[in-house]
Parts: sequence; C-alpha cells; structure tokens
Amino acid sequence: MEIVVNYESLKDKVLSFVWQHTLLVMSLFVMTLGVALCVRSALGCSVISTIPFVMSQAGQNGMAPAWTIGEYTFVMNGLLVLLQVLILRKKFEPVQLFQLFIGFFFGYLLDVNMSLTALFDYSALLTKIVAQLAGCTILAVGISLEIRCGSVTMPGEGITVAISRVSGLPFPKAKIYVDSALVIAAVALCYVFFGHWLWNVVGLATLFAMFYVGFAVKIINPHLGWFSHMVCSRPGFKRYVYGLARFLRHNQDSSDS
Repeated sequence: MEIVVNYESLKDKVLSFVWQHTLLVMSLFVMTLGVALCVRSALGCSVISTIPFVMSQAGQNGMAPAWTIGEYTFVMNGLLVLLQVLILRKKFEPVQLFQLFIGFFFGYLLDVNMSLTALFDYSALLTKIVAQLAGCTILAVGISLEIRCGSVTMPGEGITVAISRVSGLPFPKAKIYVDSALVIAAVALCYVFFGHWLWNVVGLATLFAMFYVGFAVKIINPHLGWFSHMVCSRPGFKRYVYGLARFLRHNQDSSDS
C-alpha cells in the first residue's frame, strides 16, 4: 500500500511549532528580565531564583561549584523534572521532558539579563524598590505571555501540577506549598554555607513577589489577547517568510544579472 505524505500539512506543522516556540523564547526573555531585576534589587529575589542565587553566591566564595545563577537554575529545573518523574511514575508524559529544553533557555536567558541589568546602579534604596517592583511586574507579563504560548509548563509549575494530581490538592494550594518549600530550602542553604540568613536573597521582597506576581498576572492577562492572535497567526507568518525569501532571491538574481 502506497503511503501518501501531505508535505503542505507537515510544513505547516513545522512552521507552527517554530513560530510557537520562537514566541515562547521571547516570553522567557521577558520573564528572566523580571527575575534579574528582582535579584539586582538585593531586597529579596523571586521564589524560583532563591536556591540558584544562594548556590551562585556560595560558588563565588569557593564553597560550591563556581556556576552562574542561570546554570544553577538549569540544574534546579532538571531536578524538578526528575521529581515529577518520581512522583507521577507511569503517569508522567514523555512530552513533559520538553521542560528541560525550556529550563535550559530560561537559565541561559537569565544569565543574559543578569549581564544586561548589571549596567545600572542599584545602590540607592529608591532604586532598589523601583527595580523590585519593575522586576515583579515584568515577570508577571512574561508569565502571562508564556501561558498563552500553549507549550509545556515551566518545571516550577510542572512539579506543582504533579503534586496536585497525586495529592488531590487544588493547584493554588499546591503552588503555595511548593513555593514555601523552595524558600525554606533556600534559607537552609544560607545557613549551611554562610551560617546566617542572606536577606538580599530571601527578604521581605520575596514575600511581596509571592503575592504580587500572581495578582499582577490576573490584571495583565486579560489585556494580552493580541499575543494569542500572534501565536495563532501562523499562515501570515508563513507568507511573510516565503515572501521574504522570494524578495531576497529576486534581489540576488538582479544583482547577478
């Protein structure tokens, strides 16, 4: 029996996947910019970066591998995916391993944005407060964009989903437990490596971020319908790519003649 392959359909699927995940990487860039600003504020970073921040500080002092905060973030995300596998076992869907891909880009882009945000001065208290508030707001925008991309979740949300499925806890309550566990672990690591609480890592602003980011997502999300249209506007994207290719080829042919 002859197998007929619909190449047009396959081409559309490939373009759809590429476009969707191009927008996802853009969303991750926005998210990591927000995280970087929270770290730079030195008033307390966002929950997801507390453990990597402590470990990177320990690395700078020769007490742990000298990795960047982004590299430690990728390692932590990998451990969160492993925990999902252990919790869900046969219920774990292999497609969720794609979280490792997202975790890698998140860590890489976090290092990029840590470099970009190093250009500013955060010594004044007012500047610290502005950086923290801006960082939390930008993080909320990035989360809203990431959700609309419709890909697999971030590992931090993935572990929450896994716990919720197994325990029967509502997702918001499971999220509180996961965030609390990450913060407690970060504080414990502060005492293990430094013997005291690092308030620039886990501070009052960390508690503020736990509540404000979720609130900001609820406010911002309804205004991002245009981004959903961008995610779904794949045919237009395809025409743009093909049109650009024809334009470049035409110019090349003209210059050769």
